[in-house]
Amino acid sequence: MERAIFAGGCFWCMIKPFDTQPGILSVLSGYTGGFKENPTYEEVKAGETGHTEAIEIIFDPAVISFEELVEIYWQQTDPTDAFGQFEDRGDSYRPVIFYFNEEQKHMAEASKQRLQSSGLFKEKIVTQIEPATIFYPAEQYHQEYYKKNPDNYEKNASQRKQFIGQVWQA
Repeated sequence: MERAIFAGGCFWCMIKPFDTQPGILSVLSGYTGGFKENPTYEEVKAGETGHTEAIEIIFDPAVISFEELVEIYWQQTDPTDAFGQFEDRGDSYRPVIFYFNEEQKHMAEASKQRLQSSGLFKEKIVTQIEPATIFYPAEQYHQEYYKKNPDNYEKNASQRKQFIGQVWQA
């Protein structure tokens, strides 16, 4: 099994597109990239820890590759917005692909370059590609949010998809 960590705004909306793919063993909401051990949601949201809301994916590379996960990731974000995603603003919502080894780093960088060269975006792709650090799982009530709160998830996901569609159409 391998790990992938992606940040792209509120972690609630990031889980389902990955969780529903074959070869995904688990997807956790959490925090990474900061300086405080065991941060809480309130601390991260307030910008007190340096962490970014993210998801950790455990996957079987024989079924789904890291490259395929990166392609799914791009479809969930506005890769031209460095200061958050959609209505989620601030460093704790910045878009980042975290890598665990040089192969993942290379795949993420190559994918980012292909996206930039595609001409789909007038703006520069600003999603960061950074080495993975300690991932702290979020509190239990944040896990599997789309399953626990389907109506609220669908409302937010619908708005996010509409916004993503506008960004990707520009």
